[in-house]
Amino acid sequence: MKIDILTLFPEMFTGVLGTSILNKAKEKKIVEYNIVNYREFADNKHQTVDDYPYGGGAGMVLKPQPIFDAVENLKKGEGKPRIILLCPQGETFKQSKAEEFSREDHLIFICGHYEGYDERIREFVVTDEVSIGDYVLTGGELGAMVMIDSIVRLLPGALGNDDSPVLDSFSTGLLEHPHYTRPADFRGMKVPDILLSGDHRKIEEWREKESLRRTYLRRPDLLEGFPLTEKQRKWILEWEKDK
Repeated sequence: MKIDILTLFPEMFTGVLGTSILNKAKEKKIVEYNIVNYREFADNKHQTVDDYPYGGGAGMVLKPQPIFDAVENLKKGEGKPRIILLCPQGETFKQSKAEEFSREDHLIFICGHYEGYDERIREFVVTDEVSIGDYVLTGGELGAMVMIDSIVRLLPGALGNDDSPVLDSFSTGLLEHPHYTRPADFRGMKVPDILLSGDHRKIEEWREKESLRRTYLRRPDLLEGFPLTEKQRKWILEWEKDK
């Protein structure tokens, strides 16, 4: 996968992309990062990329020209990249969207600053408007980092075990089950006996039940429309009786 990042602050990405899984994926040539300061595409000697909004109002608006030219330069070649605008008005980023983006060959992230974007950028350049939550940041860089981390870890070979992302919270539609490791008894706090039993069928059932229980208690909204099995329905009825 190739990931282009359009930003006015390229130095913000150095530590994130050069560390841990994101860096290892780059070293394995699973992903290629390209950070572009779109100020370099400004068509004026002062490299100005923003201007006052027509009609008045507070703040500055990102001009269309630098973004159009930068994206057109990155689109040269084969394929049609997904062009992602980081925007608080966009679709809320979820695991399903990360999985969708992870199947693409080329992603371009546009990180804005100031009051907002010229509307023509939205209408004629981007393919996706995405937000990481219902709050406002000073720019799109942090949101892009969050999304890139979530996407790259899904690429085949990025993690040590390719089964890991499949079993993550939200990937199955439920929150992930509890995990334990050595020692089996830590200060009197013991690992559930079933995990030490060696009975893989019972362990898988325990994990399924605990995953459902955790979702039921912490994020019941995720169960709306979730295709529960008859066994899972019985578990929920048991928990409702115990309330």
